[in-house]
Amino acid sequence: MNVTENRDRKGLPRTTKGLSPELLRERQKTEAVGSIAAPASIDCRVAATTRLSSVLRPLSSGLRGKLSFDEPMSRHTSWRAGGMAARFYQPVDLDDLRVFLCSLPPDEPLLVVGLGSNLLVRDGGVGGSVLLLHGALKELAVQEDGLIYAQAGVPGAKLARFAALHGRSGAEFFAGIPGTLGGMLAMNAGCYGGETWQHVVKVQVMTRSGELIERTPQEYEIGYRSVARIQDRGLRIEDRGELAGFSHSSFLAPHSSEEFFVGAWLSFEQGNGETARRQIKELLAKRIVSQPLSLPNAGSVFRNPPGDHAARLIEMCGLKGRRIGGAQVSDKHANFIVNVGNATAANIENLIILVRETVEKQTGVLLHPEVKIIGEYAKHG
Repeated sequence: MNVTENRDRKGLPRTTKGLSPELLRERQKTEAVGSIAAPASIDCRVAATTRLSSVLRPLSSGLRGKLSFDEPMSRHTSWRAGGMAARFYQPVDLDDLRVFLCSLPPDEPLLVVGLGSNLLVRDGGVGGSVLLLHGALKELAVQEDGLIYAQAGVPGAKLARFAALHGRSGAEFFAGIPGTLGGMLAMNAGCYGGETWQHVVKVQVMTRSGELIERTPQEYEIGYRSVARIQDRGLRIEDRGELAGFSHSSFLAPHSSEEFFVGAWLSFEQGNGETARRQIKELLAKRIVSQPLSLPNAGSVFRNPPGDHAARLIEMCGLKGRRIGGAQVSDKHANFIVNVGNATAANIENLIILVRETVEKQTGVLLHPEVKIIGEYAKHG
């Protein structure tokens, strides 16, 4: 594991189900020599609390990913703005992710991030731990039943090209979504007439205790840019905000019962791969012409209201080009806010508020943000 300190303790998942042969052998070896790792009968969260106290103390012999402290979230969000993450971890794979989750105290806040393309982290940063799934959960394969299995860290453009390469049609729109599959699942992302959950056969989620679960679309309430799991009693689990996985491109999970997307099985029609690749190129060319892709942005800031477009309303209110600090309403696409140079998260958030209030005052329409804003405000003085 790449970490700033050396550790001498082991952290192993509570169960052996789904573990790789390597981790299974390590667990058996650990139990044989009588180390301090939690016995299989003890929940890993209780053991983690005992050995880690109130501060995350990852175990070098158990973790294989990359850990850092006080990590600038501006490096991991597409706006290139925002404060620090107290702790930041990029797992190697699902097994490594399990071990990391079992090393956390049960009340540790957790933020899961993909490409950070739908996320604004305030300048005061975020406490707890941040998980980066992009570049980590990247498995992509055609299954024997014809379904495409993709893990949560797979970018939309890569998924679209993979489907086209294997003669599938209907996945082309994914190339227009600047995010990873985990975030797309969590918000039912879509563009150019397509939506993510139109193609979902089942999803794979992981709980805070490291348990892998498969779920079907029938277990979720799915709407326009919203997804919520329906509990057994029929209660809707409310959206907790952009808080690559628990909701939108990121997600806070402060309780052990919560879960986040780590993969999905997707269905696409058999088609002409060459035609699909041509459509992907046309779609990307359209994005270049219509969107300010040369400047840091988070894609569409607001959801489209029923029967209208947020960009039209914003432009009608004369807000194109409006600027606060380094944040500006794009001259190219009014529903984009761009970082024209050293914008702070506060600049961006204040501009979002200004646009929302102005549109409501002039048109009576209250726009709802697609982007999620989390973290603490910067302290001054």
